[in-house]
Amino acid sequence: MNIRLLADGYMKSNHLFEDFKNNNINLEEPYFSDEYVSLAKVPDFPIYMGKGKERYKKEEFIKAVKVIRTHYIETPRDIHLNGKFWHSLLITSKRDYLIEKYPQIESEKEFYNIILKKFDWENYIYKCVLAAEYIADAELSSTNEEEKYINLIYDNLDVFNYIIKYEIFRNAKFLINLLDIIEEENYSSIFKKRIRDRSDLGSDERYGRRVIFELNKNYPVILSPFMEKDDLKEQVKLALSLYYNEE
Repeated sequence: MNIRLLADGYMKSNHLFEDFKNNNINLEEPYFSDEYVSLAKVPDFPIYMGKGKERYKKEEFIKAVKVIRTHYIETPRDIHLNGKFWHSLLITSKRDYLIEKYPQIESEKEFYNIILKKFDWENYIYKCVLAAEYIADAELSSTNEEEKYINLIYDNLDVFNYIIKYEIFRNAKFLINLLDIIEEENYSSIFKKRIRDRSDLGSDERYGRRVIFELNKNYPVILSPFMEKDDLKEQVKLALSLYYNEE
């Protein structure tokens, strides 16, 4: 299937929302460039997990990562890490699916919040694309192993969100090792906790975020993104000890 890419400046259009809502998107309109991306299949997948019960949101996240892993990250990185590609796919090929699944997008505010959201760490497609890419790069032994780590990513989404803000941590080895450490040391609930009684920190600091902050601060003196798991575990414990007292 050929996906025609939107032209630069599409976010500033005064009519794109109304044309999408009224099913008046025309590929010959000035919204579009002359560029195309070809994919064998473009299956539907959840693109928004901002509302609903936790179990439902987790199921949607896992489903999205699996579909993206199988069908979309075969494209070059400058395609699947480009927001214009995903916005183009949603606008041109997914209207009926999206309106049925997310009827709130008939509000202009929700349209821009769900469909045309900036492609960064706050965008759910962006999170799922990176998760799918790391899972693929890790070359895990089975689909069960892949599903295990997708679950671990979601269960530690706050830390994952923080990791993907730092380019140096964007490698599969580091992520898999860190998820293993969190599971082995039962850090998940600790990492999610808010740090109390530290007036020198922000009002909503979490232990997991500060661990990643410390690892980043110490780079490149300490090359934590490239360490073997046991060495990384010692650095994680050291970073956590700066903030967390078991007593």
